[in-house]
Amino acid sequence: MTVLAFVIGIVLMIVGLAVSIALHELGHLVPAKRFGVRVGQYMIGFGPTLWSRQIGETQYGFKAIPLGGYISMAGMYPPSPKERAQAARGQRSGRAGGGFFATMVQDARVANDETLLSDDDDRVFYRLPVWKRVVIMLGGPVMNLLFAIVLFSILLSGIGVQTATTTVSSVSECIIPADAGRTVCAASDPVAPAAAAGLMPGDVLVEVDGQSISTFAEASAIIRESPGRSLTVVVERDGSRQTLTLTPAAIDQPVTDAAGQPVLDANGAAQTQTVGFAGIRQEVQYLHQPVWAGSATAVENVGAVAGIIWQLPVKVYETAVTLVSGGERDPNGPLSIVGAGILSGEVAAAEAPILNRVAGFLGLLASLNVALFVFNLVPLLPLDGGHIVVALWDGIKRTWAKIFRRPPPKPVDATKLVPVTFVVVIGLIVMGAVLILADLINPVSIL
Repeated sequence: MTVLAFVIGIVLMIVGLAVSIALHELGHLVPAKRFGVRVGQYMIGFGPTLWSRQIGETQYGFKAIPLGGYISMAGMYPPSPKERAQAARGQRSGRAGGGFFATMVQDARVANDETLLSDDDDRVFYRLPVWKRVVIMLGGPVMNLLFAIVLFSILLSGIGVQTATTTVSSVSECIIPADAGRTVCAASDPVAPAAAAGLMPGDVLVEVDGQSISTFAEASAIIRESPGRSLTVVVERDGSRQTLTLTPAAIDQPVTDAAGQPVLDANGAAQTQTVGFAGIRQEVQYLHQPVWAGSATAVENVGAVAGIIWQLPVKVYETAVTLVSGGERDPNGPLSIVGAGILSGEVAAAEAPILNRVAGFLGLLASLNVALFVFNLVPLLPLDGGHIVVALWDGIKRTWAKIFRRPPPKPVDATKLVPVTFVVVIGLIVMGAVLILADLINPVSIL
């Protein structure tokens, strides 16, 4: 059953990723069509086409590799007169001289020219005003951000945040030694202090040792600091208050640091401390957050992800080092889609109530969409942020010409940046491969 749940979690993440990609491309498609741009394809995934359907002038479909998507807009770049003239005479040049990058530039221009119907084709991207081009390219990332806000809102306002109450959910019957290797009480085990004091499930803690209690953590702190000392405990039971006497047992517990790791002494042995133990567990409830909590959480996540993206090459290098050395990975470092799928599988297979697992999945998918939003705004081609920078540069050139009463400049030809785009793509492929290998060999785990 655990294996099946793990597989279901991975499948759900794949479906969630496909929905996220579909919404991203829809964010490009809708404004593009609204502004009159001719869109030839709307595809989810890359590689061989699994299914497609022609609706009007646009082909909609799914491809085999669900790691992205695209829409094909006419005239992303201005036409190249030389290649268009050659094409008109049936003399398509094919590969160009001048080296590898020159060939790439010409191929990009030829591919772009094939989306144009004529030199005066006005249903093309590059002819749009700058603000419309920015809106189209921003549409995709913004859809991911909005989807993340919806998911966080469902998580925080719909499901709620798990909060420990002052209500006792269960009382241990006995104290079982940590090295006993069992969970069932034996006749020789001492009675747990809470059971001896008469505490019962459903009791609401009101006071402990004369201090008013508003959270279970406050009661727990007093108990831990009072091993072997009698405490008066006031509880509310069936509408009335009762005063009980609780004497926490003294037990040895490992000392941990801020990360939850054992603290070792000079000889490498785990340090321990004596703390008080009562044997009660708190009741956990889901508290619904305000409707704006989802938006606030999404914005906070944007800042956190932006910090990671800014240092992405360094973070990926550190991940590569742990891949070779087998060291522990940074739990807040970058993940690949494979890593997100593994975490989703772990959430689905965890021994927890179904609502907890649903909440965990929604949080993962929401965080993934925040990452897609931030990553796609990086100002480098072929990412959306790169196209936005090109559009803004075109606008700056035109504004400069108007101010100084010069002739309108030619549209910015982004095909000249194809070599830079190629380098960026290779870099993304390498970083993606490192993260995928790390997620397979040395994954980050929630367990």
